[in-house]
Amino acid sequence: MKGWVFILLVLNGLTAMAQGREGAQRDTLPGSEPALSSPASSLSPTASSLLPPASRLKPSDSRPLLNSALHITAYTGTLLVLNQAWYKDYPKQSFNTFNDSKEWKQVDKVGHGWTAYSLSRASYSSWKWAGLGEKKSAWLGAGSGFAFLTVIELLDAHSAEWGWSWSDVAANTLGSGLFLAQQLSWQEQRIHLKFSFHGMSYTDPQLELRSNALFGKTWYERMLKDYNGQTYWLSANLKSFAKNSRLPDWLNVAVGYGAGGLFGGFENVARDVNNNIIFDRRDIPRVRQFYLSPDI
Repeated sequence: MKGWVFILLVLNGLTAMAQGREGAQRDTLPGSEPALSSPASSLSPTASSLLPPASRLKPSDSRPLLNSALHITAYTGTLLVLNQAWYKDYPKQSFNTFNDSKEWKQVDKVGHGWTAYSLSRASYSSWKWAGLGEKKSAWLGAGSGFAFLTVIELLDAHSAEWGWSWSDVAANTLGSGLFLAQQLSWQEQRIHLKFSFHGMSYTDPQLELRSNALFGKTWYERMLKDYNGQTYWLSANLKSFAKNSRLPDWLNVAVGYGAGGLFGGFENVARDVNNNIIFDRRDIPRVRQFYLSPDI
């Protein structure tokens, strides 16, 4: 399983920081935070618990330096944890590539895009808090989100278990690009990239055992790893595109993407170290799922 999913836990804090800042911006619509946010968002600390209040910073010029230190600390700490959690048990090797573009019906690629988007947005908000201008904050935010995930990709590239994935890099670029393009064009996020999760359970004992082995048993392991339960949404605030209309501020329309029947990256087959088949459920169709929903 690719290491990017650990970033979901980091975003418990960083997304709250972004939401706290955006809620105070004069050009943010009241309905721009849809109900399809990641379940992790509701567990997040408030923005004030992540960044010191202005009264504690004298003079204000210290904010950019403090924010730089927060970025370095958070990123370095997360990479150290990732190295321990994902990479330490696998041998290192020279730079190698791995084509995983057809794995998991591309749900993991959309997840890469969501992570890049969310990191970029959170970083942007912290730079705005630090007193930087709109354009500089947007570029630094997008650059920080993309650079962080690129470092993780480099760790993959030197691990025998994974490899540098150009499709991952493309997804990261699209995620940070979605944030940056909107911020530079509109100075707000009219289209939000969101994540939701629904827990999966199986009456078939074989499928339940396979899911436990692949995705874990706890709800948070399943949320991070079970692509069958993940849905990613593009949620657009209609009022933001027609500001003089009578459309309600809270009305958003979301298009979602997910998949089902996934019990392996490429196929529903598992083999042991001797290449003997130990799980074979090719009878289960692997399907893409598309959704259209109001987001209030």
